Amino acid sequence: RANPFDGVVLMMGCDKTTPALLMGAASCDLPTIGVSGGPMLNGKFRGEDIGSGTHVWKFTEMLKTGQMNESDMIEAESCMSRSAGHCMTMGTASTMASMVEALGIGLPTNAAIPAVDSRRKVLARMAGRRIVEMVREDLRMSKILTKLAFENAIMVNGAIGGSTNAVVHLLAIAGRVGVPLSLDDWDRLGRDMPCLVNLMPSGQYLMEDFYYAGGLPVVMKEIGKYLHKDALTVNGRTIWDNCKDAVNYNSDVITPLGKPFKPQGGIAVLRGNLAPQGAVLKPSAATPALMQHKGRAVVFEDIDDLNRRIDDPKLDVDASCILVLKNCGPKGYPGFPEVGNFALPAKILKKGVTDMVRISDARMSGTAYGTVVLHTAPEAAAGGPLALVESGDLIEVDVAKRRIHLHVTDAVLVRRKKAWKSPKPHADRGWVKLYCETVTQADRGVDLDFLVGNSGAKVGRESH
Repeated sequence: RANPFDGVVLMMGCDKTTPALLMGAASCDLPTIGVSGGPMLNGKFRGEDIGSGTHVWKFTEMLKTGQMNESDMIEAESCMSRSAGHCMTMGTASTMASMVEALGIGLPTNAAIPAVDSRRKVLARMAGRRIVEMVREDLRMSKILTKLAFENAIMVNGAIGGSTNAVVHLLAIAGRVGVPLSLDDWDRLGRDMPCLVNLMPSGQYLMEDFYYAGGLPVVMKEIGKYLHKDALTVNGRTIWDNCKDAVNYNSDVITPLGKPFKPQGGIAVLRGNLAPQGAVLKPSAATPALMQHKGRAVVFEDIDDLNRRIDDPKLDVDASCILVLKNCGPKGYPGFPEVGNFALPAKILKKGVTDMVRISDARMSGTAYGTVVLHTAPEAAAGGPLALVESGDLIEVDVAKRRIHLHVTDAVLVRRKKAWKSPKPHADRGWVKLYCETVTQADRGVDLDFLVGNSGAKVGRESH
């Protein structure tokens, strides 16, 4: 408001920078183009590709169980980040770069050009030229970020096996432009969408391979029968015009719709007495055998409790248990951290077990994998049912039926709720206090409630 900007080119990079910039730009509703920084080159370790984040989790578990020594770990670390750029797995950074392109806010091929590839500079130059034209055309964000654009992005997220973090980010961006978007939309549009992209953490390849295979335009062409083809994009063309002539140069990296990499790629939205407002799980990164599971809860009250006890040899846990982490949601931590994919107990890892059902009100890294239920709403700190779970309770997860159920009677839950005490405030002044008092729950995008729906508000009277 204080500067006479006519249009904006947003330079984006890792995970949260993309939604943050888009949210701010949406609130101003100026002509806007998003240009992502691009992924790093593939990591290389002893002749094999390794992915940022994804192999950190894997190697950390191997180090903990003695399958890798510290020297190996240091060598792997030095091989992982070979260039400038964001994570080269289909983590949150690559997912959100893909969302920029799928929403129509980025130019075609924005999602996947490696950061150090000269074509990334060409894309940036094209964006600089195009934004001047957009200002002249008065092509603002509100004309591009429609409900149809968000639905396209949700479907693309399913087809690429994108991060669970895209759920809250798109909900928040939609809130800023006044587009009604909900978890129901995510479940409806993603339920039958297969995963076509064979990238880590769900698959084998990395973003450099994805770009050489044809990138996101190939994916959108492949799922064209589902897309809203008339959705407008920043270059003034429709989303279908931008992708209809794309060519797939590697069908191992981007599989055909008729023979998908995995049958289910969308985000599963679970509901039940443990998550009345919803929780999410990423089927393409989960263990199929655990997607229908009933187990005994092993509860950790917060992240400090988890860190203190998770590797205790005396912890009463086996591979059939369900690990529950509380008070790591938007208010409870505070700040909604990526700790939902916490490591399994050491004594379980040493038995060769690589996955267990985990439930929390936290997020997880888009580079992570596992049968992890996240974003449980309402969160524990807000008095949600998650706060009432005790070790020994039976919990049932059924992804196919989109159900998560705590096998405890209503009478017992009422009694526990009466005994429950709200956590002490994290701050009595300043930003943290304001944040905790106004942040919305995961099912509404974790934005500040007073910023939702204020897109392009008129400037008041002059004040200077």
